[in-house]
Amino acid sequence: MSTTTLAPVTFTKNAIAEINRLMQEEGFDNTKIFRVGVKGGGCSGMSYILCFDEQKEDDELYQTDNFKFIMTQSHSIYLQGMEVDWNDGLNSRGFTFTNPSASKTCGCGTSFAV
Repeated sequence: MSTTTLAPVTFTKNAIAEINRLMQEEGFDNTKIFRVGVKGGGCSGMSYILCFDEQKEDDELYQTDNFKFIMTQSHSIYLQGMEVDWNDGLNSRGFTFTNPSASKTCGCGTSFAV
């Protein structure tokens, strides 16, 4: 497990505010760190992972703007340069992803192909 300063993923101020809000919820497990990743599946081939998890042996720990997150080392090739945002509008509520590595995305924006 290592810590690097150049994160492959960036987060908007809205995304960081929402993640911090979730971490302040009653019953939050403070031993968990925010995880960003990918998994096979979804209508375009791969789906994004956002969750709170324990750091594992093959994880990289990143810190940006006083915000820490972990990512499995091998996932960075799929997520390099991605921006995570949070929308809290009437028509759209949730995290959104702008991923320059994605060759196509699904209509809901939660899965992609490379």
